[in-house]
Amino acid sequence: MSAATGALPAPEPADRARLAELERENQKLRRINKVLMDRVERSMDFQGGAFALFQTAIVLEGKVRERTLELERAFRELEDSHRDLARAKALAETMRTRLSEAIESVNEGFALYDADDRLILCNRKYLSYWPGLADRIRPGMPFAEIAALAASHHAIADPTRPPADWLADRLGQHRDLRGAHIHRLADGRWIQINERRTGDGGVVGVYTDITDIKEHETRRRERELAEKSALLQATLDTIAQGVSVYDGEDRLVAWNDRFAALLRLPAPVARKGAGFADLMAYNAALGERGLHGDALLRSGGVTEQAWLEDTVLEISRSPMPDGGFVLTFTDITGRKRSEEALRDGERRIRVITDAVPALIAYVDADQRYRFVNRAYEDWFRRPREEIDDRPMAEVLSAGEYALRRPYVLRALAGESVTFEMEEAGDDGTARYALATYIPHFGERREVLGFFALIHDITERRLVAQALEDAKESLEHRVAERTAELTRLNLQLQQEIRERAAAEGAARLAKAEAEQANLSKTKFLAAASHDLLQPLNAARLFVSALDDLDQPAANRAMVQNIDAALAAVEDLLDALLDIAKLDAGAVTPDLADFPIGSLLGALATEYAPVARERGLDLTVVASRAVVRSDVRLLRRIVQNFVSNALRYTARGRVLVGCRRTAAGLRIEVCDTGPGIPPDKLGEIFQEFRRLDTPCGDGRQRGIGLGLAIVDRVARMLGLAVTVRSQPGRGSVFAVTVPYGVRPAPGRNAARTARAAGDGLAGVSVLVLDNEPAVLAGMQALLGGWSCAVTLAASGDEAARRLADLPRPPDLLIADYHLDDGAVGITEVERLRDLCGRRLPAILITADRSAELAARAQAHGCTVLNKPVRPPQLRALMAGLLG
Repeated sequence: MSAATGALPAPEPADRARLAELERENQKLRRINKVLMDRVERSMDFQGGAFALFQTAIVLEGKVRERTLELERAFRELEDSHRDLARAKALAETMRTRLSEAIESVNEGFALYDADDRLILCNRKYLSYWPGLADRIRPGMPFAEIAALAASHHAIADPTRPPADWLADRLGQHRDLRGAHIHRLADGRWIQINERRTGDGGVVGVYTDITDIKEHETRRRERELAEKSALLQATLDTIAQGVSVYDGEDRLVAWNDRFAALLRLPAPVARKGAGFADLMAYNAALGERGLHGDALLRSGGVTEQAWLEDTVLEISRSPMPDGGFVLTFTDITGRKRSEEALRDGERRIRVITDAVPALIAYVDADQRYRFVNRAYEDWFRRPREEIDDRPMAEVLSAGEYALRRPYVLRALAGESVTFEMEEAGDDGTARYALATYIPHFGERREVLGFFALIHDITERRLVAQALEDAKESLEHRVAERTAELTRLNLQLQQEIRERAAAEGAARLAKAEAEQANLSKTKFLAAASHDLLQPLNAARLFVSALDDLDQPAANRAMVQNIDAALAAVEDLLDALLDIAKLDAGAVTPDLADFPIGSLLGALATEYAPVARERGLDLTVVASRAVVRSDVRLLRRIVQNFVSNALRYTARGRVLVGCRRTAAGLRIEVCDTGPGIPPDKLGEIFQEFRRLDTPCGDGRQRGIGLGLAIVDRVARMLGLAVTVRSQPGRGSVFAVTVPYGVRPAPGRNAARTARAAGDGLAGVSVLVLDNEPAVLAGMQALLGGWSCAVTLAASGDEAARRLADLPRPPDLLIADYHLDDGAVGITEVERLRDLCGRRLPAILITADRSAELAARAQAHGCTVLNKPVRPPQLRALMAGLLG
């Protein structure tokens, strides 16, 4: 008989208890009956009395009848109990049969154990999990015996553990009922066992076949591992560094092609399973040219080492949790060269800034000095080693830092500030400085630090103080003279009136001197506000003053200021160009274009300069098409022309082109003093200036123009040549390759108008967000008899335009305006309001080719800051011609 169809079960515990109680009651009644009978027999009258016997019989009969009725009732109750018990047995058998059928219909294996941990019943699915033990498993077997049979017959497949250990774990799981647990059978199937405690203390177990799920998970894991392996290899192949992975046995398990190519490894060294010792042996065979062993064995660090053909490798070794390690090889040759180039560029920039007379420093957001020039060291009488990387509060005294601190905080908040300082000099006398703090913004407009520009204005303050002292002395002398003259008689009245007239003239001269000194003070304060915008306004103011009638002394002062500003302008342009070229921030934009457009623009720009210096500037037109960067090539030719005009005292400057097999040679010829043959190699070096006198006593350059030409020519791959004869002149030339097609763009540049052409009555609308620039343009253009309308924004310009009787003849707009507005957009807006395409000049400090192309697309002529008034005048005349 199977476990599911065994013998009928014993009566239920309640029925057995009821039956035992009835049997005890029956035994009790029998004992009572026997006792009564004995009592009756002992109580008889042995003398044979009839009445006593009758009484005894009656009592005995009554007792017997009562006990008999009670016994009958007990038997009837016993029969009822037997019938109930039979019905209960039948019902239990029915329920057991139904339970057996129910568990047989379950797809999972089912086993039920009683409180003594003995098997009560199970289904065939449960027995199917133990094919070699099914005939030995019977109801009543303890669970421990069944588990021992499974362990001894190796029904569980677990090669990592002995059967005894598995048996101990299985008994513990069954005893503790620790939830679901999974086992693999010897035939490859997987079962999940879930066991729960029953109400009577037994255990019910459900055994589920999860083989399909485990196989699906296994396939999924294998697929994921394969995908991860492929992804890892693809990742390694895309990494720029060479990467190799060695396992715990120092065997190569993964690598990329860059690893083999970078180290030039043979196939036996770069293959799966190759040992780390093979890599060490390969490098040992290379000798001094191979990688050092300590670089490959150093764990957790980075080592730099020279490799073949001037290559520098960065080697790092990182351990892995399984005992292996990862080697990473990075080619840092380019980075090393860039670092060296940056250091060289820094040295050049320091040479340039050390030559600037102003104090220059850079302070980061933590108020630490990061850069100072030599003038800064001399001012504070401390070497830069004691200044760099130190906080301002430590470098400066308490009083000096307290004076600067409010302005430092404003600069770090993003505001440009200018202020004056007074300090004690070496000899105890006071010295004065004008300081400007310009914030340095990052890509997200965060303040990274600020630039500090400081100018020594001690001499200017001393001049002002001398004027004030002279004023007080003059007033005192006038008062004394007036008292003396009042005591003279009436005969000296005429002389008194003459003295009074002289006094008035002196006061007027003093007031004019004070006004000139005040204007100079305002100019110097504005000049430090920015590197280009205030300089632009200053040039406009000086040009306006130059156009006015001035005393000879004032005119000489104006001319000196103009010459100084021109020198600062040339210096700033040269410094910016040198810094950009050395830092590699200039990228050539090669294109085909007619050379006539470039030469025509230069003729327009330098014609006024040549006329001013009494020279004949001739530009010979050419139809040739060349291929180069128009902006950088213009810089080369512009420096040639500028030097020729600067050093030629009289005669002419000729600009022309010659066709050669190598390309179009652009030549600039002058009749200047010439260059000695032994000095031709020096003129292209920074700050190299020959002792050749400039024409008509003008100031010489700073020696950077030809250095810029040399750098730009090398960047563009152009050949620069120079021929010179002392006393007869020089010829500077650059050869440019021919182009294959003309580039679209402007027509040939207009030739400059004669200097005598007037701009009187021309209506000009000027748009600029700087009040100083607007005032300078008003003074300059007003001096040229132009009708000037000023506006600080596009909205104000629109309002001003509506008030004019007719549209202006010309628009002049700054490119960078407030609130993110740009000049090109505002020019188009004003053109729409006027209903016609007005000629426009765009003034900007941005010299990029992108801005020039954008301005050309909108029909605007670009004029770079700082504005040269002769160039502006010639450009206005050309646009209005």
